[in-house]
Amino acid sequence: MTATNWLHDAIASMPTHDAEAYLAVSDRAANILRPAGALARLDAVAAWVAGWQRTAHPTARRPAALIFAADHGIAAAGVSAYPADVTAAMLAAYRAGKSTINAFAAVAGASVLAIDVGVGRPTGDIRTESALSPERFAEAVIAGRDAVDALDADLLVLGEMGIGNTTAAAAIAAALGGGEVADWVGRGTGVDDDGLQRKRLAAETAVARIATITDPLEVLREVGGAELVAITAAIVAARHRQLPVMLDGYVVTAAALPLHCMNAAALDHCAVGHCSAEPGHRRLLKRIGKEPLLDLDMRLGEGSGAMASVPLVAMACVGITDVPTFGEWFG
Repeated sequence: MTATNWLHDAIASMPTHDAEAYLAVSDRAANILRPAGALARLDAVAAWVAGWQRTAHPTARRPAALIFAADHGIAAAGVSAYPADVTAAMLAAYRAGKSTINAFAAVAGASVLAIDVGVGRPTGDIRTESALSPERFAEAVIAGRDAVDALDADLLVLGEMGIGNTTAAAAIAAALGGGEVADWVGRGTGVDDDGLQRKRLAAETAVARIATITDPLEVLREVGGAELVAITAAIVAARHRQLPVMLDGYVVTAAALPLHCMNAAALDHCAVGHCSAEPGHRRLLKRIGKEPLLDLDMRLGEGSGAMASVPLVAMACVGITDVPTFGEWFG
């Protein structure tokens, strides 16, 4: 079976959550030693984790972050405030344990694995050509799938690094989400007004080029990037491992969008760690019907916003498992 066939088959055969575990935690939350509904949002998170971990004792004691990094041909169009070689520099920082995601992960008790899926091998210029050949698309799928399969974790954080990738994210979001392309394009790393115009034009040109393509995975191959494809595959692989996923910002959510377009339930095992400052991210979250745990105007990427939410998930779980019910305490 080819990697692309695996992806299609895995999307078509996604398992559902454990309803009994979900209901057990929801019922316990209704009787826990605190006022009814006092922590309703966190209790819902705990029940969500329980359903996907298939246990009435949900945990977030072994969180792991996968950070996929790749270069983008569109960076040459001046769509970022930083040069393309920053991708390689940041990959080195992740691996040395010196980046923000590493610092956040240390607080959350999480591991971080940074995976090169195309640093130094930029994608095609999405204005005029496919981002990835079918062969490179399959390569990225394998990288995402295998990274998840190798994990020993109870909660997965997904992040990315790739100069120019908010332009790719905007192109995916616009192609699949509709509306004016410019509405999906933000300042990313902090481009000035001229840079923002270049980003808008690049995304508009890319979306116009693929106007007749309707297959969400083909949209991803045409205007996405290697790290986005790896993230898409990682989300699917996590579903088959019954591993709950924390999505990060705009780029990660854009990588998840093709799955939602193919199957409205495809992201049920995913929660959104935060809403970024990118205007398109808020629009995208509305499209997929998810509320972020945090909303702090973060725009770093690299999984940092999702990692910042991990302690909340951990607290949600222990708020159920480590606190007695009224019956247990007074009984």
